[in-house]
Amino acid sequence: MARKQQEKSLQTQRELLDSAEKLFAAKGFVATTVAEITSDAGYAKGNFYRHWQSKDEIMLAIIAIKMQSYRAMRDAALQDAHSLKEVMDRILDFLETMIDDRNWSSVFLEFTIHASRNEDLRAQLNQSLYRLSNEIFDDIVAPYVRSGYPARKIGALNTALFEGFLIHSLLGTGTIDRKDFRRAAMKLALANALDTQE
Repeated sequence: MARKQQEKSLQTQRELLDSAEKLFAAKGFVATTVAEITSDAGYAKGNFYRHWQSKDEIMLAIIAIKMQSYRAMRDAALQDAHSLKEVMDRILDFLETMIDDRNWSSVFLEFTIHASRNEDLRAQLNQSLYRLSNEIFDDIVAPYVRSGYPARKIGALNTALFEGFLIHSLLGTGTIDRKDFRRAAMKLALANALDTQE
């Protein structure tokens, strides 16, 4: 009996997550309400609050699931990388999968701005579970850094360049394309990792 209840609870949770992700992509994070999520999934609001305390929490859960999937692809690709250039190629491939998911990119940026206004939420979003953190980048890139430049700073610069490119891409400026982004990110990483001069 307890197992059936647990399975039902997990199914409810999955269906609510699916509805939230779909509505966030269609309407945006801020414009979507908990009532709309539960209605779309076919549940009462009480079912939502059994799993999450707020819309922020369900969004964090969606980000964690997305990032886990992206990281699995990235980690598999990194296994045959043997130089910093190869590592960066795999990381940039991974980032391009996020660029290709335009709806997700816009929702993630919207939520990032939303989280920036709340100290606790901002701290949560900065954890490695929810983004390509500087610590994870450090672990991946550090073995190839010859300059003494902190690998986590290379990661932070790479993330800043990536998120800036996302904004340009979503706004459709047409000024830079993904080849420009990729070239700049590669040059930035290689220059900081291999240049031994200050």
